[in-house]
Amino acid sequence: MKKFYTTLGTMSGTSFDGIDLSIIRTNGKQLVSLEKDYYYPFDQKTKLLLKKFKKKIHSFNPHQISSSQSFQNLSRIITMIHAKAITQMISIYKKKIDIIGFHGITVFHNPKKKISLQLGNPDLLKQILKIDVAFNFRKNDINHGGQGAPLIPVYHKVLKKNINEKKSCLFINIGGISNFTYLSKNSIYASDIGPGNCLLDEWIFKNTGKNFDKNGSISKKGKPDLNWINNFIDRLEYLKNNNNSFDTGDFNISELRGYNVNNGAATLSYLTAYLILNTIKKYKKINSVYFGGGGRKNLFLMSIIKRNAKVSIIDLDVKKINGDFIESQAFAYLAVRSLLKLPISFKTTTGVSKNISGGEIYKFKKI
Repeated sequence: MKKFYTTLGTMSGTSFDGIDLSIIRTNGKQLVSLEKDYYYPFDQKTKLLLKKFKKKIHSFNPHQISSSQSFQNLSRIITMIHAKAITQMISIYKKKIDIIGFHGITVFHNPKKKISLQLGNPDLLKQILKIDVAFNFRKNDINHGGQGAPLIPVYHKVLKKNINEKKSCLFINIGGISNFTYLSKNSIYASDIGPGNCLLDEWIFKNTGKNFDKNGSISKKGKPDLNWINNFIDRLEYLKNNNNSFDTGDFNISELRGYNVNNGAATLSYLTAYLILNTIKKYKKINSVYFGGGGRKNLFLMSIIKRNAKVSIIDLDVKKINGDFIESQAFAYLAVRSLLKLPISFKTTTGVSKNISGGEIYKFKKI
């Protein structure tokens, strides 16, 4: 019988609000149990550091970002915060962790230039925690011609089995970027969709100082500009390949200058919804779409999707899977698959030249 690992995964998204952490039990193929989820918020100083670095990153030569002193300094800060968050979680869980799937924080992603950079120092993290660490999950994929994202489809596949979904279906995650996974009995296909929360969050922060549009209450008051949305979607479709990955830096809100806060928010909520609806409509033989990610909490956004989709729209929470932690659970799972050299990305999920494993393993050696 194959060994089952207790593995902890971390994920910090593009909103820079904090760290999602999850502990699961798996042998790299089966998901035995979801043990615990935990959220560790960033303080305001950390949020501002991250936002400031993200804004200035485009002034760097992309190939020299990771060697810059500012990147190294911020990586150390982020690693120390992760170490504190993980230590807190383990103290609550009170059981041994075999490996940590450390995603870090993506600050630059451009597969055409073969670069995907995550803040974080796995060597430092393993020394502090005295636990093996898996890191740099996207590099091997990009080096083999892939997009480096999305990486969670293989976890969606195991979730499909765990929730006993026997028919073809979609899993959609609405984070800063929306992505989807199509799963049937014999196939898997995935891609990023386009802006999820990133533009709306940026718009809300710029115009109100709030971090996001809670429940879609601001968007609900506005009137969307459908011509702007259609033009945006047309441009995005023209740029797409079969498998796509996006960085939040690929999009900006400059085109919405002159809109009032409500109309701008409504336009961006409708944009995210229509991009998702267009994806759903491409799959004629599905009955169900399962949603995770922070965007599923935008009631206005989800109401647009539910009103226009001709399939069942299901929040993963109703299946007793916390939709806020799908990605942190996924990176816990990917850590074990990386340790066992099982594939984490596939020709039909990232466009990689062959199905390959990914995360680099940093072993803690006791002295």
